[in-house]
Amino acid sequence: MQAKGIAAFSAKQPLAPYSFERRDPKEHDVVIDIQFCGICHSDIHQARDEWGGSMFPMVPGHEIAGVVRAVGTKVSKYKVGDHVGIGCFVDSCRECAHCKEQLDQYCLEGNTPTYNGKERDGSAVTQGGYSNVIVADENYVLKIPKSIPLDKAAPLLCAGVTLYSPLTHWKAGPGKKVAIMGLGGLGHMGVKIAKALGAEVSVLSHSEKKRDDAMKMGADKFISTHDKENFKKYANYFDLIINTVSSADIEMHNYFGLLKLDATLVSVGAPDKPLSISPFPLIMMRRNYAGSVIGSIKETQEMLDFCAKHNITPEIEVIAPDQINIAYERVLKSDVRYRFVMDMAKI
Repeated sequence: MQAKGIAAFSAKQPLAPYSFERRDPKEHDVVIDIQFCGICHSDIHQARDEWGGSMFPMVPGHEIAGVVRAVGTKVSKYKVGDHVGIGCFVDSCRECAHCKEQLDQYCLEGNTPTYNGKERDGSAVTQGGYSNVIVADENYVLKIPKSIPLDKAAPLLCAGVTLYSPLTHWKAGPGKKVAIMGLGGLGHMGVKIAKALGAEVSVLSHSEKKRDDAMKMGADKFISTHDKENFKKYANYFDLIINTVSSADIEMHNYFGLLKLDATLVSVGAPDKPLSISPFPLIMMRRNYAGSVIGSIKETQEMLDFCAKHNITPEIEVIAPDQINIAYERVLKSDVRYRFVMDMAKI
């Protein structure tokens, strides 16, 4: 199946138009006309081979929202015209303990990334949502509630579930004090979701200019990390902190000190260099430092339904595909409020 996309041809070249072939639909496959695709910081990391192992040419994009064009003969979950999405992976082994527990993001055999991965049979490299059409197994396709506009649904498929999963796993809710480190594409979703879960929500940010935005999104507190006195003022205060920051230049011991006894700091941001961590703030209060990656297919559907119920959508700026390279540079400068979404109908 012929497809049009925007691809990285090497780590050093700007992204450019690319024509390529999608696989022929199988009996359990859904063919999706892509309407919108969000831009995730991890797209930039992989397009520029900052994590290593990038395969070129690469069509990035794993925040995909669109409309079903066709379905395979044995598809039971979707019909032509349905609003659907695809997130960060399009397959998994389906047989390991984690997959059987519906934790397929942690597939022990490794899930199949939506792009920059290999199909499970090794036949082809996967290509993502910076394109006009995609083919995927129905079991890895999400139903987007009609109350969520497709442009605003796209970032939920990565940014939304990346925050929903740890917030629900560590039981953010009434009576819990939750902090979100960073107010960007991930962080702003964390504020909205944590608030809807019923938690007291604080934003930890060095950017004072985002204070008003944080409060409008539902934050109860905005805590400036430039003011070092705040690390004393809020010592032993939080039940849960979610770190959405991708920079490795963070003095993590300061943030560990904000945790209560037995509380947890979870990193979901992915820096391209190792963090420097001292164990002593963890040891002294039996604190925990954890990680979390995206969410399962089950969690992602739960998140979409939760967002529809609570009228939660991301703050977005819609761009045309020919603006992609400018958008990448703006992401790196934190010059977006708060997620770019490409209108793939204009490709």
